[in-house]
Amino acid sequence: MLKQNLQQKLLQKLSPQQIQFIKLLQVPTVSLDTRIKEELEENPALEDLSLTNMNEPEEQYPDRDPDDDDYSSNDDNSEYDEFNIDDYLQDDSVNDYGSRYDQNGDDEEDRKEMPIAIQSSFFENLQAQLDLVPLDDKDFRIGQQIIGSLDDDGYLRRPIMSLTDDLAFSQNVMAEDEEVEEMLKLIQTFDPPGVGARTLQECLLIQLRRKDANDPIVKKAILVVENYLEEFTRKHYDKLEKSLNMNSIELRGVVNEILKLNPKPGDTNEVNTKQHQVIPDFHITNNDGTLILTLNAKNAPELRVSRSYQEMFEHYDKASQRDKKLKEAVQFVKQKLDSAKWFIDAIKQRQQTLLKTMNAIMQYQYEFFLSGDERNLRPMILKDIADRIGMDISTVSRVANSKYVQTEHGTFLLKSFFSEAIQTESGEEVSNKEVKKILEECIGGEDKRHPLADEKLTEILKERGYNIARRTVAKYREQMNIPVARLRKEL
Repeated sequence: MLKQNLQQKLLQKLSPQQIQFIKLLQVPTVSLDTRIKEELEENPALEDLSLTNMNEPEEQYPDRDPDDDDYSSNDDNSEYDEFNIDDYLQDDSVNDYGSRYDQNGDDEEDRKEMPIAIQSSFFENLQAQLDLVPLDDKDFRIGQQIIGSLDDDGYLRRPIMSLTDDLAFSQNVMAEDEEVEEMLKLIQTFDPPGVGARTLQECLLIQLRRKDANDPIVKKAILVVENYLEEFTRKHYDKLEKSLNMNSIELRGVVNEILKLNPKPGDTNEVNTKQHQVIPDFHITNNDGTLILTLNAKNAPELRVSRSYQEMFEHYDKASQRDKKLKEAVQFVKQKLDSAKWFIDAIKQRQQTLLKTMNAIMQYQYEFFLSGDERNLRPMILKDIADRIGMDISTVSRVANSKYVQTEHGTFLLKSFFSEAIQTESGEEVSNKEVKKILEECIGGEDKRHPLADEKLTEILKERGYNIARRTVAKYREQMNIPVARLRKEL
């Protein structure tokens, strides 16, 4: 039975401008120029006065009170004086860097990567080598098909039968599986060594067989990869010594020979295509024990509303007679003027929010910024900073998630200063980063022939007054990308 009834609900929705401001707050310094250029191209009522003077000094911000009146830098005549970012940034799905923090950031579409120029791609390299081999048309096209079917890491993971079918259906080339196998063997002789392999074992064997066949170390390395690869990867060195009748010195030579090989021959470019250019958003300097915070000058562009557009609007607005076209022109110009004013105020609010947040973090972690010692980091979560600056937790999250600060002790991502609290035997609360630092030192100084197990690391921490469980030690070790003791073992 169908029924109609009325329901009253409170819904929280963000306007397009609110969403734009949220995205603007998240933008790091390295991407801000691009964002401003996009706005300048889209809005002719917006002008950038700093294009002719790019070397403005940075705004000084020494030990200031977050409630200082200087934060209110909006034009008194602007209709956007009541612009309040806190209303815009209410968000229930908040990260607290202590429980629900998402390592991947807030928004997939916001994570833009810097383009990296490379001279020639991996596949172009292989194609160039194929061009130099005297082949008939059929074999050449088979070779092209194989190269095009390789994965980015240089492996061929498609079955030979599938390649044969692709040649028949897409290129009208009738080839036997044996012919494709022969061409694959040819491509496996190309550089980089190991390319065209179908498994890790085949990849390593291709590389070893291109070395000196008379070298006894190479011969034994081939034997290990052919018959004992699983024992090698699991570092069961005792089993290998017994099975191959080798002493530890001989095995060390074989292991080192295998470790020289490249398990991913396709990843030959030294440039990391995913690396981001890091430009610090803030600078902290130590002036005789007093910390001085400055905002990167690129965060403070000289933007203004175009005078010609203002005059144009005043002229249209005062016109005694208005036809339809004039009304449309007035509406267009007013829209562009409003948009330009909003963007200028949003940039100013962005500056103020960044400075407010970073100043609160600096004051909270003052001892760390003076010394650079991670053991001086205090436990800190997003709420601690949000309460200090009187803003929403999500605001702090968006600032901390993508901004960097340069200090005398290095450049750090703001989110790295947030950590959980751990209680010592004396009842004092310390940052878990202090525990991680101790773990790193213990593992770094261990005897690699007998690495410290998690149980032993737990005992060491308890002796130093940190009463934490073994599973917590394992969690911290994994967060630092340190393998288990067995995999850290060396000969």
